Amino acid sequence: MITENMRGLIKNGATIRAMFEEGKELARKYGKENVYDFSLGNPNVETPEEIKKLICEIVSEEDSLNLHGYMSNSGYEDVRKTIANSINKKYELNIDEQSIVMTCGAAGGLNIIFKSILEEGDEVIVFAPFFGEYSNYIKNFNGKEVIASTEENTFLPDVEDLKRNITERTKAVIINSPNNPTGVVYSSKVIEDICFVLKQKQLEYNNDIYLIADEPYRELVYDDTDVPYIFNYYDNSFVCYSYSKSLSLPGERIGYVAINNNMNDFEEMTAALSIANRILGFVNAPSLFQKVIKKSLNLEVDVNIYKRNRDLIYNHLIHLGIKCEKPQGAFYLFPKCPIEDDKKFCEEAKKFNILLVPGSVFKKPGYFRLAYCVSYETIVNSLPAFSKLMEQYRL
Repeated sequence: MITENMRGLIKNGATIRAMFEEGKELARKYGKENVYDFSLGNPNVETPEEIKKLICEIVSEEDSLNLHGYMSNSGYEDVRKTIANSINKKYELNIDEQSIVMTCGAAGGLNIIFKSILEEGDEVIVFAPFFGEYSNYIKNFNGKEVIASTEENTFLPDVEDLKRNITERTKAVIINSPNNPTGVVYSSKVIEDICFVLKQKQLEYNNDIYLIADEPYRELVYDDTDVPYIFNYYDNSFVCYSYSKSLSLPGERIGYVAINNNMNDFEEMTAALSIANRILGFVNAPSLFQKVIKKSLNLEVDVNIYKRNRDLIYNHLIHLGIKCEKPQGAFYLFPKCPIEDDKKFCEEAKKFNILLVPGSVFKKPGYFRLAYCVSYETIVNSLPAFSKLMEQYRL
């Protein structure tokens, strides 16, 4: 018999499974080109051609026992050193390979951090709306999720609400910029304000409070938007990075945790994360793709493809009278529903073969998420359907 916790997770996950199956059924019934599935955040921009060449080169030239064998739980030292040097060059830092732990994506990184820092009942603050899996990752280690609010029109963190929610049990705060589901990027001023509060509260409670930046979308930014690097603002900080979006490699599960070398008990923390990688069953990040990443740090996908999609769908929704903050990064829109019931609105959208995710999934009811990581043709074809949908609300 499975646990009650898993039974609840199965039940709560039914919405996403049902949406996936419904999308397939609609495609079968009306044709794939007549179904507009904006529900999944799966990159649609091609992986750089150089990646394919590197994979073939590494597989053919490397000794197979070495290539497919175990290594340190933290990952290959030369890979970690190369990543550290790249970070130093970009953000004017001075970290080395000891600050890098290779992980099974950013998700693996978050889990090894929580395993290392959370005791039962410790609190982790997240800003709504947020990526729903954070809740599960925190619960994995008997932590308590605490939800802080964001500003209504901008989705930027409400720093005063953050201050109110910090207690003596607060162990960490998660920020996600560029943000899923809003596409908002936190400015240096926002980061400074958050860090000022955390520094105050660390002194007040005489406890370490960690700032965790979840950054799978760091490279997906538009209009020369800057994404501040938190190591320059706060010592007790981690960056969880993934190549899933920046190189269109979501299925390869490759990323890293960067640990600020000014963190309290730095060496103990690096050891803890390495051991957490092992005892949680990740053991180590995928060997082949560690080696691929070492030679791919200067590669990137064509962000202009996402920008083109963003501009087309955003401008159309604004033309229809929908309120929406223009995303500065990632590949999501998070518009306000024309009615209060976001689930009802998303059900209505299905009648026009449009698949959207209710904002309540991200703990922000009254909105919906639209993932524009689809083909340009899908967006073009969807515009009349959106117009017809909004006619029902006289927008």
